[in-house]
Amino acid sequence: MNSEELILVTGATGFLGTQLVRELLDRQPHARLALLIRGRPDQSGHQRADLIVPPDERHRVQVHSGDVGQRNCGLETTAWQRLSAETTRVIHSAATVRFDHSLDEARRINVEGTRRVLDFAVGMRQLRSLAYVGTAYVAGERSDLVRESELAVGQSYRNTYEQTKAEAEALVRSRLGSVPGVILRPSIIVGDSRTGVTSSFKMMYWPLKIYARRLWRTVPGYPDAVLDIVPVDFVAASVARLVFDGTALGSTVHLCAGPRGSATIQQVARRAAEYFDAPEARYVDPKLFFAAIRPLLFISLWGRKRRVLRDGRAYRDYFTMRMQFDTTNAERLLEPAGLRPPPVLDYLDRLFHYCVASDWGRKPVSAQ
Repeated sequence: MNSEELILVTGATGFLGTQLVRELLDRQPHARLALLIRGRPDQSGHQRADLIVPPDERHRVQVHSGDVGQRNCGLETTAWQRLSAETTRVIHSAATVRFDHSLDEARRINVEGTRRVLDFAVGMRQLRSLAYVGTAYVAGERSDLVRESELAVGQSYRNTYEQTKAEAEALVRSRLGSVPGVILRPSIIVGDSRTGVTSSFKMMYWPLKIYARRLWRTVPGYPDAVLDIVPVDFVAASVARLVFDGTALGSTVHLCAGPRGSATIQQVARRAAEYFDAPEARYVDPKLFFAAIRPLLFISLWGRKRRVLRDGRAYRDYFTMRMQFDTTNAERLLEPAGLRPPPVLDYLDRLFHYCVASDWGRKPVSAQ
């Protein structure tokens, strides 16, 4: 069966996508991949693909220049027709993860890009499944237990990323009658749980870096705020498995640490204080900090500390989250295959070690 499989992947050059491509090549040794990759002014789609596909596997990989934000996904007619005829699985992970996009720009990529992929999938004559990679943070500003079956329950959103990913997921849900699909919601994706390796130093890594370098120790948030992170190896393995699992079709699956595996901000900060030999974090009520303290500090501070104040705005809401993600579907579908996310505290030191070894992504680290 696998010799007949052609898996179309969007977002292949992203942090998760790169790991996913390698996982698919390893897990499905007889399948072929078709990667939809957007070219850059200084780098073609094929050149970008060469950076993520091992040389000995390139004979199994088609590279198509395209862009989900364009009509027909930016594909030439011949490529569109060929993929419509031969594709058996689709993994749609292309998205903008920036928090500062305007609503229109975020919708163009996250919602309209998803709409174009779904329109494409409807015409695929051999399609067996589509896996849509969303985010657990479609839950927005909820503070309770978020069920996998729930989407819009009246919540508000912290940024255009969360809002447009919720809109995109609603669109996918509306098409599940005509497209055999599964919706996958990872939480915050971090480096490999076994090696700590990451190519993305965003999200958790930015506040961790300024804390480790003793630039800042004040947290405008709550000590009991929940940090739900999952390692990229778990997420990639889960996506690669679930796109082939017929029993998952029609489901929404939280790829999250969940109540039994997540940690609080205070637990993570204490572990970081031990590892980096840094002073303990101080917690300040976030409403007070942003209403009164931050404006005063912004006037009085200069240089690196002022940049911390400026850049830290994007992360402020993630120090206050108290919601948890139910993982009932994930446990039912993944645990029989031995896939379970390791508890956050079990691999934090490996993440820290890679940060130090790579100087926060500034220098290469030799493979061990």
